[in-house]
Amino acid sequence: MRFLKLILITQLKRSGINNQTNGFTLIELLVAMVLAVLVITPLMTFMINIMDGDRKEQAKATTEQEIQAALDYIARDLQQAVYIYDADGVTRDQTNTNKTLWGINDQIPPVKSAPNCSPTSASNPSVCTPILVFWKREFIANSVGISSNTQTTDAQTDDGYAYSLVAYYLITNPNNFNSTWSKEARIGRFQIRGKVNAANANNKGNTADTGFNPPPIAGNITGATLKERMNQWQTSLTASQNYTQSVVTLVDFISTTGPSITTSTTGVCPGTNASPQLVGSLTSGFFACVDADQVLAQIYLRGNALARIQNNNLAYNDSLKNYFPTASIRTQGRGFLFTK
Repeated sequence: MRFLKLILITQLKRSGINNQTNGFTLIELLVAMVLAVLVITPLMTFMINIMDGDRKEQAKATTEQEIQAALDYIARDLQQAVYIYDADGVTRDQTNTNKTLWGINDQIPPVKSAPNCSPTSASNPSVCTPILVFWKREFIANSVGISSNTQTTDAQTDDGYAYSLVAYYLITNPNNFNSTWSKEARIGRFQIRGKVNAANANNKGNTADTGFNPPPIAGNITGATLKERMNQWQTSLTASQNYTQSVVTLVDFISTTGPSITTSTTGVCPGTNASPQLVGSLTSGFFACVDADQVLAQIYLRGNALARIQNNNLAYNDSLKNYFPTASIRTQGRGFLFTK
């Protein structure tokens, strides 16, 4: 019995030792947490910086591609031009008693309202500024019949041409009033097309857009130069009517600010009052130098990649100029007027 008691006591002591609970002290836990913070924090900061940098580079690359694509589109459009309005034509209205000093500012949007380009008001704080306005001869396929103007009876057709008035606008969006677009600016395109100048123009070419009037090139128009006559163009709309054609957005994320530059130091538009004339502001993201006599324009675009990734601090800064990609192109209209 004594031997059995000894064995039992020995086993109980051993099981008591094995049941002891081991763990970390509070100080050990605190030290481990501090070490973890010291190691993980720099790694997290490094990863965040890499992701943020990659996001900015992607935004910059996308903006550069869109700016170049928009510039190519405008250049192809402008190659068909027969006349380009300079600053005199775009900024003057037709209130002067001397018609040779007129312009078309009050004949086109936003003075004559159009969808997406209306006069600035409390309900529409956006500023819609015409920058590049020109006439072109537009090719209309299968718009002229061979023997009649009815396609059902005249199966054979020919191609024709029609005059179109085209305008490109810089449209701002203050305080992100229009949530569809960025807080900066966008470029919009407006066009009204006339009838095909042919006897058998069919339903593809015998209708004109609302507000269209042909360019004023007739001999009875006052003015010794083509510029003086073209600046007298008037819409067919009455005082109470507005355009029905919309100003369609071509590209968004256009900068509203830029470096402080002057024509005298950069030669962007040589001269002050002589051709070519500056249309728009040099510090905006869309302006042009236009020589109306030569049907020639130099177009400048500046994007804003920062507007894609943040809502504040969007103004141009020299330290951030890489995020304001620029592009320019020089284009001459290759169309012609029948009077030439």
